[in-house]
Amino acid sequence: MEVTMTDASAPEIVVGCDGSASSHSAIRWAAHEAGMRNVALRLVHVGAAPAVINVMRPVPVEFEEWQDQQARQVLAEATALVAEIGTETGVPVRIADADIYHAAPVPTLIDLSKDAEMVVVGSRGMGAFRRGLLGSISTGLVHHAHCPVAVIHDGPVPPAHLPVVVGIDGSPASVGATEIAFEEASRRGVDLVAVHAWSDDSLFTVPGVDWSSVATGEEELLAERLAGTAADYPDVTVHRVVVRDQPARYLAEQAQNAQLLVVGSHGRGGFAGLLLGSVSTALVHTVTIPMIVARRH
Repeated sequence: MEVTMTDASAPEIVVGCDGSASSHSAIRWAAHEAGMRNVALRLVHVGAAPAVINVMRPVPVEFEEWQDQQARQVLAEATALVAEIGTETGVPVRIADADIYHAAPVPTLIDLSKDAEMVVVGSRGMGAFRRGLLGSISTGLVHHAHCPVAVIHDGPVPPAHLPVVVGIDGSPASVGATEIAFEEASRRGVDLVAVHAWSDDSLFTVPGVDWSSVATGEEELLAERLAGTAADYPDVTVHRVVVRDQPARYLAEQAQNAQLLVVGSHGRGGFAGLLLGSVSTALVHTVTIPMIVARRH
């Protein structure tokens, strides 16, 4: 399958490439996602100089040449992987461009996210001189990107028949997560498991609270949050789950039997808070399936 270049103004998925196994998984996932969405894929390599080089002025020409050579190799491998996915799926994958940046990775990718439909990164990178997309970078994007962020781990690809899982708490970020989750489930032709973990265990030390009434209210909240979006996706079968549990723990458990987890970047807090920043961050580093974090603009 030949990879074609496309107009830079077209919708794009940006994927970070650094040559690591995790990055290769991210490229494969992003290529498959771009094919399903019929959008272009932009390959990006961000090579920040190590600290020992940063203090040297001027930067040795040999280092710059070596870094460019490494970057070109990484992008060549990425392009080959994209073509491979196009051949496997039979769906043409369009590449907008393959870019090399010599800058700090997090600010660069955040800036690129302003015009992207999604940014896809690996959960961990190469380390040492060839470092690019380390776990700290995926964390930075989850909290500061201007579009949804997909974090992909290196490992077995979940079976295609498994459902999509979404965490819902009614916050603006989880509204975006709900919309993304329905879209992804519809594209894949699978069920959607909508999870509302409505309380942390520690809250049950609070006296004078009618927890049965709270639980009923949270079930109603989930039904309300799903109603509008569900009507737009009649092809998606939804399984509603309302639990009294710690959000990160329960969603991580649900992810073990899913092909994709979708969450918001920030929650509403309070007794029924679900997707606080700490929860999405914890899930990024604990789940092993692909995960999309919806960003609130």
